[in-house]
Amino acid sequence: MLEGIARDSMTKQATKTLRRDGYLIANIYGKGLENVNAAFKKNDFIKYLRNKTTIAFDVNVDGNVLKVVVQEYQKCPITSDLLHVDLMVAQPGVKATYKVPVTVEGTPKGLKNKGLFVFHKKRVPVKCTFENLPESFHLQISDLDTGDNILVRNLVLPEGVQCFLDPRVPVVGVIKAK
Repeated sequence: MLEGIARDSMTKQATKTLRRDGYLIANIYGKGLENVNAAFKKNDFIKYLRNKTTIAFDVNVDGNVLKVVVQEYQKCPITSDLLHVDLMVAQPGVKATYKVPVTVEGTPKGLKNKGLFVFHKKRVPVKCTFENLPESFHLQISDLDTGDNILVRNLVLPEGVQCFLDPRVPVVGVIKAK
């Protein structure tokens, strides 16, 4: 479980001090819940996210345990350091928008024909309750040749899961190399 602290001061100086001490600034929110302003040790947060196996994970902020999902993060444009993260509480029975990762299996046959494999969407936004949330969209890409794509309409969505992207948007594909 990821451990964090609650921020009591929202001033610019307090935020700078926390960042200097190695903390990542976070906001935790949910429908009908009071916002929690928190901070996590940056290195612990990054290590924890790299090793997690599910979309939702538990955080402990001053003894308050919440199941959260990363909704958005901000990076420094120059150094690419993580500056801020928004965490949404995964509430059972409440419909919300989640970004589900796309995983692939196989090697496209288009790579032998001088093609390049491209992830057009690494995460697909879906709207559903937390109980119906798929862990990932697993795609078989062995049959893809140059110029072939797997589109949003080709994804198998579980019951109760909606995707609001245009059905013609490609998720993965093989493009012709120049």
